[in-house]
Amino acid sequence: MLALITENPHWIWLSLGGLLLIAEMLGTGGYLLWSGVAAAIVGTLVWLFPGIGWEWQGVLFAILVIVVAYLWWYWLRARASANDGAQLNQRNRQLIGTRATLAEPLHNGVGRINIGDGSWRARATQDLPAGAEVEVIAVEGTTLVIRAVIRG
Repeated sequence: MLALITENPHWIWLSLGGLLLIAEMLGTGGYLLWSGVAAAIVGTLVWLFPGIGWEWQGVLFAILVIVVAYLWWYWLRARASANDGAQLNQRNRQLIGTRATLAEPLHNGVGRINIGDGSWRARATQDLPAGAEVEVIAVEGTTLVIRAVIRG
């Protein structure tokens, strides 16, 4: 058995990578994913270059775990800064830039607008007739500030 392991060390690394990935699917929250990926990479490298000793395999695995985890963290951080979450749980702020058609006319610049499956209080600088196309330009509390879209 020991002779088989020393002859085919790539199978140990590939098996370890597979076991870590399976354990990750059971719900560890990302901790084992990158260790499993690193083990699979080491297994592939040992298969391609069979002369790598077990000491260097362990060092390579440790370095790859750190590198792959850092790259994942860097990607997540860049992605999180792009969506800074400033509008998280603030659906009304997410509506800025949305266009809709008025179902009811605005009187004294105030009325209601239907966007998606919701009805919102709307305010504009002028009265607008039903059927006018409008765009949400700002939010004040729970009131959407809208303007008429001028078609050119």
